[in-house]
Amino acid sequence: MKKLNRSTVPANSYPERIIQFGEGNFLRAFTDWMIQEMNKNAGFDTGVVVIQPIEQGLVKILNDQDGLYTLYLNGIKNGLAVSEHEIIDCIQRAINPYQEYSAFLAIAENPDLRFVISNTTEAGIAHHKADKLADSPQKSFPGKLTAFLYHRFQSFRGASDKGLIILPCELIDRNGDNLKRIILQYAAEWNLAGEFTNWINKHNIFCNTLVDRIVPGYPKNKTDRITKELGYKDELVVEGEQFHLWVIEGPKEVKEEFPAVQSGLNVVFTDNMEPYRTRKVRILNGAHTSLVPVGYLYGIEKVRESVEDPVVGEFLKNTIFNEICTTLDFPEKELIEFSNDVLDRFRNPYLEHELLSISLNSISKYKTRVLPSVLEFIKREKKLPEHLLFSLAALIAFYKGDRDGDPIKLADDPEVLDFFKTNWSEVNSSKESVTLIVNSVLSNTNFWGQDLTKIEGVQDEVISKLRSILNKGMLGAILNLRD
Repeated sequence: MKKLNRSTVPANSYPERIIQFGEGNFLRAFTDWMIQEMNKNAGFDTGVVVIQPIEQGLVKILNDQDGLYTLYLNGIKNGLAVSEHEIIDCIQRAINPYQEYSAFLAIAENPDLRFVISNTTEAGIAHHKADKLADSPQKSFPGKLTAFLYHRFQSFRGASDKGLIILPCELIDRNGDNLKRIILQYAAEWNLAGEFTNWINKHNIFCNTLVDRIVPGYPKNKTDRITKELGYKDELVVEGEQFHLWVIEGPKEVKEEFPAVQSGLNVVFTDNMEPYRTRKVRILNGAHTSLVPVGYLYGIEKVRESVEDPVVGEFLKNTIFNEICTTLDFPEKELIEFSNDVLDRFRNPYLEHELLSISLNSISKYKTRVLPSVLEFIKREKKLPEHLLFSLAALIAFYKGDRDGDPIKLADDPEVLDFFKTNWSEVNSSKESVTLIVNSVLSNTNFWGQDLTKIEGVQDEVISKLRSILNKGMLGAILNLRD
């Protein structure tokens, strides 16, 4: 069986205009795929140099394959289940700065370089106080990038047209702002010239971004079948879903230089990404969190099965379209399209997403993902969101840790688990005991950051819904909700 590389498979070569910190599954299934699309459809003519951000990584394998790998995109596309694959060839080479630090810095001397892309995990954008300019390399990603940018500043004598556009993809809020802040902190600590700080501020663009694509990663359980299908051996096969969204907050010139829209990609350029973050958290993440206790106590194990079930699926749709969407300031058409995309992603036949796997820390998830929709719905509609509060009642029932006599493997902070264990031990069939546990949960300011019993009608509604779940079972309670 032949191995995947540029001697065995035809591939394009491109000028190196992007330096990418990170060689993991997500960037290869998300940004590198987008670069490939822009090269094909918009004449972007851009190659990528990958930098391994930590000491252990995939650079050797990537170089063995000359930067090539196969990407499978599996999911719902235009209403149909689609699995398609292609070889991605935009990566030109990869460097391990722990072994080739001088080669890493030399990239900064490339006059054609224009973009920095990164995904070094949520912990990657962090300050490491022991980092020094003389290190080779620095331990932290921001430390490496500061040294890199300083070398570029020196190489081109602070030329205004040699600044870079930085597009971090780490899953933290305001990722670009935080990365810039740490770089300026290093500049001060390392006593770099004031002109360098001025060059960073004036001639480099740090964008805040929001990324969205489920990337299951390397398909270990399907490698033999995939190798036979492809006709070559690929150590870096990666799978992703069809859906993708990249929101980039920055000046207009970023959109002009990064031809994603012209390539038909779902990339949004904006001067304010917060509404898009709110939409994602409330609809996508909020729907997940609302679904988990309802679907699992109903007897379903997986997200896809929940959406396809006529009872739970209808509950989820009512939750999204009739309650969550009404709290968001987007055109109705955009909200419907985004919500339908979410439901398509949930019913993706190529992904088996266990409800229990996304039940981790459900209390804090409800606080950040669902409670804002509850509060905003009450504020706007002057009534209670029946489905969202039903989900809260189901969540309380879920933390009883029992489904039809079988234990539920709860995963949360010990304090949360101890709280529910204590409170559920005092519940019997009486309305009074149900009232007590609901009161204890809703008034727990450590959970919600506020006392939810103070909001008119919420406690009575959750008591009613929890009693219905306990007395009728989840099916009967949902059917009662529909009446």
